[in-house]
Amino acid sequence: MSHGARVIRTGVSSGGPAAPPAAASSSSSSAGADAELMDGAYFRSCAGMLKVAQMISLLVGFISVNNSPWTDYSAYSYFQIVTMCDLVMILFFYIIHIFRIYRKLTCVSWPLAEFLHYLIGTILLLIASIVAASKSYNLTGLVAGATFGFLATILCVLSIWSSYKVSCITQSTNASV
Repeated sequence: MSHGARVIRTGVSSGGPAAPPAAASSSSSSAGADAELMDGAYFRSCAGMLKVAQMISLLVGFISVNNSPWTDYSAYSYFQIVTMCDLVMILFFYIIHIFRIYRKLTCVSWPLAEFLHYLIGTILLLIASIVAASKSYNLTGLVAGATFGFLATILCVLSIWSSYKVSCITQSTNASV
């Protein structure tokens, strides 16, 4: 029951439309190069703001746990490792989108890579937040860290949902063409 392989190109992995020709003046050509280098609309998009909110909540959770007296070393070191790894990966994907690197590296399926990152990272962050909350013993810094871990988990679930929704809509639209 094997069907032929299909290539489904999404908007993220495709090269997009061709760039307009450069203007004659050097100031407008440098402005065009700057506009081409960074995606200013991504800063204000829902996905961009969601990534910033995730990074802020992960950073606040990390700092809260780091500056509190620990009751269980292994639980909180695991929480710190998970939050920092998740923060670095979200920052990585944020930079990928801001500088439009996905247009130059088309060999990577960026929607799939981001989806898998969020799936694995959210599961690990949920486990770390549950462990941190269960070992906090009402110490305010540890409770705050676990709370921000749960907030980051909810924000990551929103990212999974939105990326899955976009992937399904893109695939069903391309399949009918």
